[in-house]
Amino acid sequence: MGLYRMLSRDPTFLGEVASVSGSSVSVHLAPSVASGLSIIEGRAYRIGQVASFVRIPQGYQDLFGVVSEVGADAAPKSADNAHIDTGRWMRVQLIGESIGGEFERGISQYPNIGDSVHITTEGSLARIYGESEFGHVVVGTLSSAESIPAKVALDELVTRHSAVLGSTGSGKSTTVASLLRSITASANGGGGHPSARILMLDIHGEYSFALSDVATVFSVDPQRDEQRLLIPYWALDVAELLGFLTGGVDGPRETAFTDKIFRQKRDAHLNSKFAGVDESSITVDTPIPYSLKRLWYDLVDFEIATFDGPERDKSTKFDEGDPDKLIAPKYRPHAIGSKGPFINQQAIGIRRQLDLVRSRLLDRRYDFLLHPGPWEPDLDGRTVLDLDALLAGWIGGEKPITILDLSGVPSGVLERLVGSILKIVYESLFWSREKSEGGIARPLLVVMEEAHRYLSREKAGLASDTVQRIAKEGRKYGVGAMVVSQRPSEVDETILSQCGTYFALRLSNPADRARIQGTLPDGLVGLLEVLPVLRTGEAIVMGEAAKLPMRCRITLPEKEHQPRSNDPEVSKQWSISRRQEGYDRVVASWRAQRPRAVVQDAGIIRKPVVDESVDD
Repeated sequence: MGLYRMLSRDPTFLGEVASVSGSSVSVHLAPSVASGLSIIEGRAYRIGQVASFVRIPQGYQDLFGVVSEVGADAAPKSADNAHIDTGRWMRVQLIGESIGGEFERGISQYPNIGDSVHITTEGSLARIYGESEFGHVVVGTLSSAESIPAKVALDELVTRHSAVLGSTGSGKSTTVASLLRSITASANGGGGHPSARILMLDIHGEYSFALSDVATVFSVDPQRDEQRLLIPYWALDVAELLGFLTGGVDGPRETAFTDKIFRQKRDAHLNSKFAGVDESSITVDTPIPYSLKRLWYDLVDFEIATFDGPERDKSTKFDEGDPDKLIAPKYRPHAIGSKGPFINQQAIGIRRQLDLVRSRLLDRRYDFLLHPGPWEPDLDGRTVLDLDALLAGWIGGEKPITILDLSGVPSGVLERLVGSILKIVYESLFWSREKSEGGIARPLLVVMEEAHRYLSREKAGLASDTVQRIAKEGRKYGVGAMVVSQRPSEVDETILSQCGTYFALRLSNPADRARIQGTLPDGLVGLLEVLPVLRTGEAIVMGEAAKLPMRCRITLPEKEHQPRSNDPEVSKQWSISRRQEGYDRVVASWRAQRPRAVVQDAGIIRKPVVDESVDD
C-alpha cells in the first residue's frame, strides 16, 4: 500500500497495471481514486468513463490507451494483484505512444505489471491532437474533458470516405450540418477553406435552411434565393432512362430504342461538332443531346405505319402529326385479309412502351428531368446550354457547398435519379483528373443523406454501383463520400466497409450496432456498447480521420443554422386554439405533388418603394 500512498499525491494517478494481454491492459484503481469529476489544473475530467483516455509513462515515452470497460469485484484474482483491495478495475486498449512529444499510432513496447496509470490531461491530449496542426477541423469537445476540442483530419475524412450513423432523433442531421459548417466556416472570409467543394444530396429538404449562407441550393420546387433543379435526361445512363420511360425493355425492343438514340447522338454531333468528340468514339451513353420527342415520334411512326399497293410499299400516311406536340402521324387503318392497307411487317411491337414514354413526357411532375429548360434539346438535338453550365452550378459555384434538394422528386424515380446524378459528377471528375477543375486539383466531397434508401443491399442499381466505384477508386481521383443513414444494417456492406471514418451516434437496434462493430478491432468493440445510451448530439468518432477513437459532444450550430429535422411539438400544437382550416389546400398540394402549391395565385406584384420626401 506504500506505493499507492506515494502516488496518490499525484492528482492524475488512477492505479496500477495488473495484467497485459496483447493490446489489452487490466488496471486496478487506487483507493484514493473516486469516480466522477476530477479538477486538475483548473480543468474538469471525468474518471472511469468508457472511451476516456489514460496515459502509462514508460520513462522517456508515454503509452496511451482508451478505456473500453469498467467494473468492480469482477477482476480475476491472482498473486500479482492480491494486495489490492479496492475491487475496482478498468480494461484499457493500447492505441499509441508519444516519443519526444510526437504521437504515433501503434506501440513499440508493452507496459509492465505495476506500472502507474494516469488520467490523460489536456497537455497530453494536445500532443496527440496537435493544436496547431494544419488540416484539422474542430467538430466538438471530448465528453471526458469538455475543455478539449475534438478534431478530425480533413484529408482522411474526404479521401478515405466516412459514415455518419445514428437512429432517428440522435442528432444525425445536426452533426452533418455542424461538420460541414466547421469545414466551411471561414470559406467566405480570410483563412478557412475557400476552395472547399461539397455536393449534398438532400432527400428530405432539411439542410437548405441550415446551410443557406454557405450553400447554393437547387430544388425541384425552389423557394426564394434557390435555383431550379434541372437534370438533362440525355446525360443519364441510357439503360436507367429507358427503365424509367418504358417500364423496362430487353432484346430487340431495347435495341430499337438504343439504335435510334445512337443515330440521333451521332447526327447531333455532326451538326454541332462537340469539342473532344470523335465520331468513331460515340456510344449510346456518350453525353450528347438528343430529342426524346423525336425518338418517340420516329419509333411510333415506324410501328403504326400501313402500306398499300401491289408491292405493299406505298405509304398511306395522310397526317404528318407533330413531334414537338407529341401528336403521332395518321395512317389509313389496315384491313383484314388480302386487301390493303397492310401493317408494317417489320414493326418491333413496342406500342405499349411508346405510349408510356408519351405519358411520361406529358407528366408535369417529371419536367425537371424530361423538359430541363435550357438543356432541353430541340428536334435536331441542339440545346441553349451544355453540360459545362450544369457542372459549373453543381460543383463550381461561388459557395463551397451545393445542395441538391430532392424532396420534391417523385419516389418512383428517386433511386434512378440519385444514381444518375452521382454518375454525372463522378464521370466528369474522373475524365478531367489532369485538369485544374478535376478532383485531384480540387477534391469533391459527396454527402448522401438517407443512404439506405438507394444504397440498400437488396437494390443493385446505378446508385449502388456508382457509390461502390467511388468508395473503391474515388481516393485516387479526388472524390470522397460521406454516407449518412439511420439504418446502417440496410446499407450495402461493401460501401460501408470502405468508409475509413465513422461518426456513430445513438443506435438502439442490435443489427445496426453489429454492422459498425464489425469494422473495429476486437479490443475496441467494447467502445460501441455505449451507443444505446449516448446523449443527443454525442458520438463515438473513430477511424482514419481521428488519431484516437473518441467520445465527443458535437458542437451545436446556432438555432437559425440547425436543420429542419426536429420532431413535431405535439403537446404545444395540440394545446393551442383551433384554427380555421382549408383542406382544399391539402388536395392542391397532393395533386400538384408540391408542398407549397396554392389553390389561388395571389398574383402579388412587388415594386420598389421610393420615398418622394427625400430631395435629390
